[in-house]
Amino acid sequence: MTDSKMASKWIFLMCFLCFQLTWSQTVFGKWKTVDDRNGITKAIIEIYKENGLLQAKVVKILEEGKENSKCTKCDGELKDKPIEGMKIMDDFEHNGKGEYKGDRLFDPEQGMTFRGKVWLDEEDGNRLKVRGYLAFLHRTQTWHRVIED
Repeated sequence: MTDSKMASKWIFLMCFLCFQLTWSQTVFGKWKTVDDRNGITKAIIEIYKENGLLQAKVVKILEEGKENSKCTKCDGELKDKPIEGMKIMDDFEHNGKGEYKGDRLFDPEQGMTFRGKVWLDEEDGNRLKVRGYLAFLHRTQTWHRVIED
């Protein structure tokens, strides 16, 4: 086999492996939330699939002094319930464009529910874009993948 054929095969193999690594990134897993206004790391959120739809819950509060916070601004059955363990995204559907959209993106700090959309950052699959909509206004946060050993 000539050197150029061997080099071509290696280049093809490396490109294929890089493509596989990039393509295999998913929105599912654990994510560290960072407040887009003040840069404070807030919590670890687990995004998982249930009945074919995206769900998410708070698995750990990281913000110092708020570890055992309760949902004081919530109404109804969530009022004064622990935020840790609380479901914050319900039944988001994949739209075929790499995005998941849903009508319940819940912010327990504000006690408010938004329409939402989540997608992987095009430049870094270890960053997740999370956008909440209220009427025609929106706000987007970047969450960071938790890499577990």
